[in-house]
Amino acid sequence: MTQTITPAGEPSRAPAGEARVLAVIPARGGSKGVPGKNVATVGGVPLVARAVRACAAARRIGVTVVSTDDPAIAEVARSAGAEVVLRPAAIAGDTATSEAAVLHAMDAYEAMSGAAADVVLLVQCTSPFVTGGELDGVVEAITVGGADTAHTVAPFHGFVWRAGGPHGADEEAGARGEAGAGGTQGAGGAHGAGADFRGSGVGVNHDKSTRPRRQDRPQDLLETGAAYGFRADGFRAARHRFFGRTSLVWTDPARVLEIDEPADLERARALAPLLDAGAGTPRRDDVDAVVLDFDGTQTDDRVLIDSDGHETVAVHRGDGLGIAALRRAGVPVLILSTETNPVVAARARKLKVPVLHGIDRKDLALKQWCEEQGIAPERVLYAGNDVNDLPCFGLVGWPVAVAGAHDVVRAAARAVTTREGGDGAIREIAAWLLGPSLAR
Repeated sequence: MTQTITPAGEPSRAPAGEARVLAVIPARGGSKGVPGKNVATVGGVPLVARAVRACAAARRIGVTVVSTDDPAIAEVARSAGAEVVLRPAAIAGDTATSEAAVLHAMDAYEAMSGAAADVVLLVQCTSPFVTGGELDGVVEAITVGGADTAHTVAPFHGFVWRAGGPHGADEEAGARGEAGAGGTQGAGGAHGAGADFRGSGVGVNHDKSTRPRRQDRPQDLLETGAAYGFRADGFRAARHRFFGRTSLVWTDPARVLEIDEPADLERARALAPLLDAGAGTPRRDDVDAVVLDFDGTQTDDRVLIDSDGHETVAVHRGDGLGIAALRRAGVPVLILSTETNPVVAARARKLKVPVLHGIDRKDLALKQWCEEQGIAPERVLYAGNDVNDLPCFGLVGWPVAVAGAHDVVRAAARAVTTREGGDGAIREIAAWLLGPSLAR
């Protein structure tokens, strides 16, 4: 069995003296309801990569591990920055529990790192809109609040009903979920026509004879399914995620969605442009310099060649405005390209920014530039679109993919623009850093 885990001695991202926190993302390959679900994209990013990014955005998570039996999921997870534990077939089938995957990942982490986790988070790929702040809240409920376990919940105000037996049947049986022969679903099922209306509905969180106002009712909370946290030693003893004192971490109900069937995936894709806007994007105090690829990032990746062999490309005026605003704000900007085409240098002169082009090893050139400028690479935003940008992605703190970038590049990025290369992506990045006055 192959396992890839942070080696012993490599420091955790958690500050010294804090609990060692391990995040485990179960992502098996055999989904029946939505085939290939964990690498299906929402907002242009595979679900497993979205979960990894949420963990990366959390301040209190030290190591993130994806537990999978699928090579494609493993590749996407590694590209997104996670460690990978290959799960054996015995705990990868339809009846396998998330707890079994977490225990296996904990064992692998301890064997390879030489240290035991204090707190473990179970983070689900099927909740595409979970945030790093919510994950930190689950951790803090345990490490600061003293809970044994914690999980995300969202407030809701609906009246919940359960299908009871036929008219005149004992409603207490209905409250226990014991539907009688005349149950309400009938041949048409829960969603179709032909439902049998002979049954008696039973109020679950209310007395159906009384309809109190929302403000007069106890607050009901929905388990979101996004994230669960627990003390590692207690989890090993109990072997389930709700032992001891459980804290409830409130989250925004507008962001709650679990992907269990194709319709859920379509809803998530429709919501992504609204819920992803500005989420997980850097601000000015996160970034000390901006480094930009050229072809496919500042252009649409097309080249026009005339009869004399001269090449021309199209750029976006809005990008020029964004770069000028970054310069005025004192943000160093560099264009870094493998291309030797003179149009790259001409564009840099127009923008009044330095350029390194005709570069074979962009990551080495970027590292040297950072050293010369006295800028820490983890404080650099690098924007790119193709696989030759991946070495630079691994060097900087803010790897950014433009919309339309290669799938592997989007998976490895910490943020993805909504605009494509050559269509205002750089202006969008400038708006992240300098404010909405630059946004369209």
